[in-house]
Amino acid sequence: MHGSHVTCSLHVHLVCVTKYRRKAMTDAMLTRCEEIMREVCTDFEAELKQFNGHDDHVHLLVHYPPKVQLSKLVNSLKGVSARLLRKEYDAHVRRYLWGGHFWSGSYFAGSCAEAPLTVVKQYIENQKRPLG
Repeated sequence: MHGSHVTCSLHVHLVCVTKYRRKAMTDAMLTRCEEIMREVCTDFEAELKQFNGHDDHVHLLVHYPPKVQLSKLVNSLKGVSARLLRKEYDAHVRRYLWGGHFWSGSYFAGSCAEAPLTVVKQYIENQKRPLG
């Protein structure tokens, strides 16, 4: 990201967990979740650089501009994905989650410098996805 007097390269490693760490995510849901979160990032002029997950959480590596308030980005990522995943996978999700919940209210956000980005990317890439 470049401005007239500044150059920024902001990356964040995000981890979002399902409510109660319920094992609600399937491989197909993770694929759809990535599509949704990629679109949300684009809306914020951010870029989803890496995505992967397990049956109870997802990892994201996001490159975002300094004008983006990180908490608003995360709230949108979680809110939009929860709404669409619950709608598109309703019968499956209802077996694991109830009360309109999908994600836990908390999340992890760790800033990443340029040098270790490949390490974070590799870590996210090596996450074991659920079968089926």
